[in-house]
Amino acid sequence: MESLNSRRYMPWLVHVLVWGLLGSILLMWQPLTWKIEIPMQFWIKQAVLFGLLLTIFYTNTELLIPRLLFRNRTVLFIILNLVAVLLVSFLVQKVEIWVNMRESMESAFKAVRNSGVMRREDSLDYFSLLTALMVMGISTGVAAVQKWQHDVQLREKLERARIDSELSFLKAQINPHFFFNTLNNIYALTVIDVEASREALHKLSRMMRYVLYESQQGTVQLSQEIAFAQDYIKLMQLRLTDKVTVQLTPPSPMHDVPIAPMLFLPFIENAFKHGVSATQPSRIEIIIRQEGSKVFVEVKNTLFSDKKSTHLEESNGIGLVNTRRRLDLLYPGRYELAVQENKIENEYLVQLELEAV
Repeated sequence: MESLNSRRYMPWLVHVLVWGLLGSILLMWQPLTWKIEIPMQFWIKQAVLFGLLLTIFYTNTELLIPRLLFRNRTVLFIILNLVAVLLVSFLVQKVEIWVNMRESMESAFKAVRNSGVMRREDSLDYFSLLTALMVMGISTGVAAVQKWQHDVQLREKLERARIDSELSFLKAQINPHFFFNTLNNIYALTVIDVEASREALHKLSRMMRYVLYESQQGTVQLSQEIAFAQDYIKLMQLRLTDKVTVQLTPPSPMHDVPIAPMLFLPFIENAFKHGVSATQPSRIEIIIRQEGSKVFVEVKNTLFSDKKSTHLEESNGIGLVNTRRRLDLLYPGRYELAVQENKIENEYLVQLELEAV
């Protein structure tokens, strides 16, 4: 609570300090170096000038800039700024006349005329004019910078909201697609092997718990993602024939790093979808390794000429298309994804290099 209060009053404290410093330098420091006894009328004029500077600064910042400059009414804004500056100079001159400041200053300067301190005609009028111009310029610059910073923050906030919304949409597409395929597998098992279907349902419930709870945090540990992939592979193996060989090699030793959930699944799912045959020998090999904060994933599967191309941009699988988009959003400039189709060796290879942290 105290920190919130301090933040709330911090802008006001900054304004007080800046104006105190500006007033001391512009309105007090030079007169105090004249080595004369300055009459009270001079300080009255300086106080009026200081009040007028405060007035035009905040009028410009709070009224003219947001209502004119930021609404592209630039000509009227400039005219009113010039009028304000001239008005300050005019009022200061009138105050000088009203308090008889010039006569008082002439008397003070006569006492030290021989010391080289000379009075310049109309210097106070020009001084108030230039000071007012400077204050108006500062107020415009400060407001412009604040507006720019606010616009940048707003754009960043909107971009984060857009990315979060898009990621949620992409993730919602990936998960139903995965579970749709898995439920089809379990449905087939209920006809062939009831006990195997029970085991499959148990694994599926554990995977659903991971998706519904663990993956909602935004990131998961690498070990959790690998365990999820292992459950998926075991689930898929329940309906595969002996002609299919599946191997997953996790990193050894494994160092947990946070990664996006269900990031590897589309590659593995794609391998099962396009790299498995019930009549021909087929192989799926998944290798996950680490080098510092980098994670490398390789998914190889047998390529069958009678199946459609599994290229990421051409695949009908929803998950693979969205995975590239997810990588663009979550790891911009921090990943490399390569796809190789070797028809000579009948092998399809997906390689992902990811900077996890």
